[in-house]
Amino acid sequence: MAAPTPVWTVRVLTLFPEMFPGPLGHSLAGRARENGLWRLETVDIREFARDKHRTVDDAPFGGGPGMVMRADVLGAAIDATMARTGGGAADVPLIYLSPRGRPADQALVGRLASGVGPVLICGRFEGVDERVLEARDVVEVSIGDFVLSGGEPAAIALIDAIVRLLPGVVGDPAVLAEESFARGLLEYPQYTRPQTWEGRAVPEVLLSGHHERIRAWRQRRAEALTKTRRRDLWSRYAGDEHKSIDEGRGHEPD
Repeated sequence: MAAPTPVWTVRVLTLFPEMFPGPLGHSLAGRARENGLWRLETVDIREFARDKHRTVDDAPFGGGPGMVMRADVLGAAIDATMARTGGGAADVPLIYLSPRGRPADQALVGRLASGVGPVLICGRFEGVDERVLEARDVVEVSIGDFVLSGGEPAAIALIDAIVRLLPGVVGDPAVLAEESFARGLLEYPQYTRPQTWEGRAVPEVLLSGHHERIRAWRQRRAEALTKTRRRDLWSRYAGDEHKSIDEGRGHEPD
């Protein structure tokens, strides 16, 4: 008999474990967690401090404002957590939420959803000692070009994005294929009842019942929105489209 598939589990290293599950305890993520579709474990970094005051930070070498999380304390927390996962670094991604990290995107979210679950490190103060990031081969990930008071809100946002891609979390999987970024584009506009609101009518094509015309209209609107609002996404999308066409031509018979 085949061994049961392990439940997707995310482990969060934090100085404030009471911040979890927070929003993750509600709506889709909360119901999915109650139904056993995913697990959340928090690790209190202070438990690995080595003095009676449970000190986790110290002044930065070289001077400067603020404090820095200690490598010895965080390193011990990472080691203990990774040992409990039962997997290696290749199986369990180790991620530090940081504004200087690689931007999180839907492709990254999809990869994390297809694995066993990551270990997330939530920083505080001015950051963490660089040596622990290097020694433990930590990947830095950013959720945007802004600074938060700590990594916890970023971890919650990333977990929410991943969990909704797990099997069984979203009732109709087809919904996921139509969302922003799923096809490299922003999502097309959505409408519902009433048909006319404050003098604004729903586009006629959406009332036509003609599925191909609706599909084409939605594609055009998604492209127009992406081109106007996210030139970076549009450039990548347009490049991929042209690449696909060129590759296809290469297989045409003479």
